[in-house]
Amino acid sequence: MIIVITGPTALGKTKSAIKVAQALNAEIINGDAFQAYKELNIGTAKPSEKELSSVPHHLYSFIDPTHNYSIAEYQCNLRASIQELLVKNKNIVIVGGSGLYIRSALYDYEFLPSKEVDMSRFEKMTNSELHSHLKKIDPEQAEIIHENNRKRVLRAIEIYYSTGETKSALINKQEHKPLYDVRFFVRDLDREELYERINKRVDEMFKQGLVDEVKSLMKKYDTSLHCFQAIGYKELIDCLNNNGDLEEAKELIKQHTRNYAKRQMTYIRHQFPVTFYKDDEELLKEIQNG
Repeated sequence: MIIVITGPTALGKTKSAIKVAQALNAEIINGDAFQAYKELNIGTAKPSEKELSSVPHHLYSFIDPTHNYSIAEYQCNLRASIQELLVKNKNIVIVGGSGLYIRSALYDYEFLPSKEVDMSRFEKMTNSELHSHLKKIDPEQAEIIHENNRKRVLRAIEIYYSTGETKSALINKQEHKPLYDVRFFVRDLDREELYERINKRVDEMFKQGLVDEVKSLMKKYDTSLHCFQAIGYKELIDCLNNNGDLEEAKELIKQHTRNYAKRQMTYIRHQFPVTFYKDDEELLKEIQNG
């Protein structure tokens, strides 16, 4: 049995996963891209040492912050972990909110091929100009990708010029069928309650020492590393580098987290056949009733 407990941040997924794992004699696999990194603990809301020791956990804190951990690597790691546990006849609980990462591993997802192409002519373009160009070559992706998401716009353009086909055409060739018998669950909270939980979580992170964690990381690593793009880290790094106001940074983290939660929920609703549950008791009943 493979259970995925997903959804926006601050839903209490970690606690739910542990309860389910204990009830099913299952092991937990990480489904959060940034919790895979070592040393990023408070800002990623990584499970505590006590929680990690309560049941076996996999794919937590094993990537060095200097490494740009890719979706393709996660796909390989998650599938290997699943296979290892299935061989042992273990039930599996995957928990996390990185929907695209989870989908790439659980579905028949192939990463788009590409050869190296000179993108220098696009680097000086504004976001609006880039998006207009994408609209000409791949209008379907232009509808999906916001013009301010420069990285994804550039990637879609790069795919077109490196493969001779649009990203949309290449994606449409893939069936994206599930590779496993898996069920997806999301806690059902109204938006106001979710946003309140997010605000409280950020306050708690600051009390736990998030600022000191970020300061320590800044002394050890280049702050342009991919891992520091995680919400909570990028805002504080910018604040500390510019002698900004920590309270303003905290409010910005709350705002960005709320915005991200909305995007997470939109993606998950469209990409997974989810079952919603009110509390852990209902979740366990849903799982046990099949």
